[in-house]
Amino acid sequence: MLAPGSTIGILGGGQLGRMLAVAAAQLGYRTHVYAPDRESVAAQVAAQHSQAAWDDEPRLAAFAAACDVVTLEFENVPVDTLRFLSGHVAVRPGAAALEVAQDRLAEKRFVAGLGGRTAPFAAVPDRAALDAALAGIGAPAILKTVRMGYDGKGQARLAAASDADAAWDAIGRHPAILEGFVAFDHEFSVILVRGTDGEARVWDSPLNVHQDGILAASTLPPPPIVRDQQAEARAMMERIAEALDYVGVLTGEFFATADGPVFNEMAPRVHNSGHWTIEGAVTSQFENHIRAVAGLPLGDTAAPRLPVTMRNLIGRDIDGVPALLADGACHLHHYGKAEVRAGRKLGHATWVGTEPA
Repeated sequence: MLAPGSTIGILGGGQLGRMLAVAAAQLGYRTHVYAPDRESVAAQVAAQHSQAAWDDEPRLAAFAAACDVVTLEFENVPVDTLRFLSGHVAVRPGAAALEVAQDRLAEKRFVAGLGGRTAPFAAVPDRAALDAALAGIGAPAILKTVRMGYDGKGQARLAAASDADAAWDAIGRHPAILEGFVAFDHEFSVILVRGTDGEARVWDSPLNVHQDGILAASTLPPPPIVRDQQAEARAMMERIAEALDYVGVLTGEFFATADGPVFNEMAPRVHNSGHWTIEGAVTSQFENHIRAVAGLPLGDTAAPRLPVTMRNLIGRDIDGVPALLADGACHLHHYGKAEVRAGRKLGHATWVGTEPA
């Protein structure tokens, strides 16, 4: 169990790290942010900040020496960075989770191997393989780069096989995975936290609505089909967490279909669709992640007041902050980012126990 006053290292400098740092401070911990980016909104609220490359071993070693445990706020930290740090300090979650989550093909195979229901998929290492995959899976389908990409990036839709050339060019001709189209009613997520002792808890699943590949809103309670499929999806995420010996918050995104929940992808971190838990749950995803990596008892994940609505503030949505602040029922979170641009998440707003005005 990590004593108060200890330092928790955070790999990554974005808004998730910012909210983790706030949660850590409330539990009496200091945080040290490590990221290569010049702008770090997480560093604004952290005790220490190291701006250095992911492969700068002397700086990584110094960072590890300054921390009592290290965690991460996004999944694209190089696996080699985690392996290096693991030789110097406890890292939670470990490299195994990133190895799976950073490779969409490995992720699908991993989940299918645990008995999970996924979309039909095929490896597309080159342009010729795309034709073969389309012959087997058919269209419509989605072509996704195997590595990197989030918020709809690195993806192209194919309405027919004739779209293959355009789709291949759209993803930059990188190794990819072709996924068959899934007919679904709703998208939802399962956010789970697992402690160092193996105890796992989950929050209620929100209904997630995306626009242009970016999460726009998460709401509770979800529709009946999502409530009915929560238990199966939760069991799947618990199997994943156990197989990875995972510590911290782990998120799975699912499609609610006529055949049951279909696994889409996972994120080995706190998640945008869990922002509602800050005001809407007894213990937020951020606090429970800190509790988990620090070896503390996990907090209650119940949502005592419904409905709950979380809306992202994307791009020029941030201009609406004065109006949101005038709404007495609105809980506003501004991420402190200097540049406003289309598609960039700049904050979020949450309503608990009432509908947004």
